[in-house]
Amino acid sequence: MPSPGRGDTVPGCRARGHLRLPAAEPGWDCSRLLLRSRPGGGTGGERSQRCGCLTCPEPGPGAASCSSAHGEPRQPGMDSLGSSLKKKATEQHYRAEVMIAGEQLRLRLHDGKLIKDRRFHLRTYPNCFVAKELTDWLIEHKEAPDRETAIRLMQKLMDHYIIHHVCDEHSDYKDAKLLYRFRKDDGTFPLSKDVKVFLRGQSLYEKLVSVEESILKVREENSVKYQRTFLGSEMIDWLVQEGEVENRQEAVELGRALLEHGIIQHVSNRHHFFDSDILYHFWINFRRRRRLTELLNENSSRALSESPDSPFCLRKLNPEPGNTSFLSVQTNKEIKVVSAVRRSSITSLSGNSNTYFSAPPTLVFPPVPECNPKSVLKRPVTTEELLSPGAPYVKKTLTIVGDAVGWGFVVRGGRPCHIQAVDPGGPAAAAGMKVCQFVFSVNGMYVLHLDYQTISSLIMTGPRTLVMEVMEAIE
Repeated sequence: MPSPGRGDTVPGCRARGHLRLPAAEPGWDCSRLLLRSRPGGGTGGERSQRCGCLTCPEPGPGAASCSSAHGEPRQPGMDSLGSSLKKKATEQHYRAEVMIAGEQLRLRLHDGKLIKDRRFHLRTYPNCFVAKELTDWLIEHKEAPDRETAIRLMQKLMDHYIIHHVCDEHSDYKDAKLLYRFRKDDGTFPLSKDVKVFLRGQSLYEKLVSVEESILKVREENSVKYQRTFLGSEMIDWLVQEGEVENRQEAVELGRALLEHGIIQHVSNRHHFFDSDILYHFWINFRRRRRLTELLNENSSRALSESPDSPFCLRKLNPEPGNTSFLSVQTNKEIKVVSAVRRSSITSLSGNSNTYFSAPPTLVFPPVPECNPKSVLKRPVTTEELLSPGAPYVKKTLTIVGDAVGWGFVVRGGRPCHIQAVDPGGPAAAAGMKVCQFVFSVNGMYVLHLDYQTISSLIMTGPRTLVMEVMEAIE
């Protein structure tokens, strides 16, 4: 028997707003609609003999049964979340917050040049930091009130496999002259299924907040306003229309995975994810700047999601036209990393063709910071100067394969454009891109005469594998 289409109502239950459940017919099994009833019967667990509703406590004559059983419209089969599922989602939510806080810290340390190549006993350890120096830095930048708290915070990052001792000889973070490294800087960060769901959720979030007429809106329910909300059916429609999933069933499965991993949530944390008009929101604001001391509140599920965006995310998409705000994130040496895993797409990371983890790469721009820092260029350079005979510039060809969140660099300026920022852990850095390089061509097209908005558009609308010619000053 074919499944009812979207908007089909149950005869006799129209007043209760029942959608997508057919009238009871021989052989029809409501569980096929991905709406689970509670085992063992009881209120909300039994199915009416007449209306096919999973919420009626007792069989009854159609609408009469539904109206008397419930005083307000409610979707069928929406069982309350169990305590174990809520606990799992909260734990995964905290894990995601640790990853985001760790990544923001990593970018800040690269920018502050605390992460660099260091020599010890005639051996060079790339991209590492000294624990004692970092403890001083955390206190100086008010990320920790004292050394004891700083040690606890960094131990949190160690416990969640964000950082490790360069030789893995110490499982604890010690406030000493020992070398530690972020796992993302040496390719040892574990890409578990949970991490892949997190990355998938981050990619969807960035795509949603960057488009005009986004389905994410401020909405009110029960006199409470919620940020970044969407209806379950709206999200399903969007995922299918954007090609993020092949069909509505896969979209529901993806939504359930995101909810179980603490990325999205029913606004009152009562229901799982369904293809319905129930209100959900993104529990995680991926762009919010984290304070490391938040990591000490592991048991708190309160979201501090309306704090200012972090200027060290380097994962924002589609800046507003004419916006010249930018952020310089650079290192004094080329980042040496193991790139075989992290540079690949989410599809390949998943190890299969599951559409949970398929996402097209998108160009990465920085979020708008509070201030407008100056350009990384020491002085203005003209196109004529770059092209003049004997100019102290060398042309290089870079092949950059975008990953699930972009290519990892920022273009600014115009006629000619230059590289303003490079994500130390992104594909561009791995390909040899550096700040202050000038963009000569994009995928074979000469672009020295174009502004950065036009070049950005060329990159975003082009193939995932980006071939760029850049001009670099000869030192």
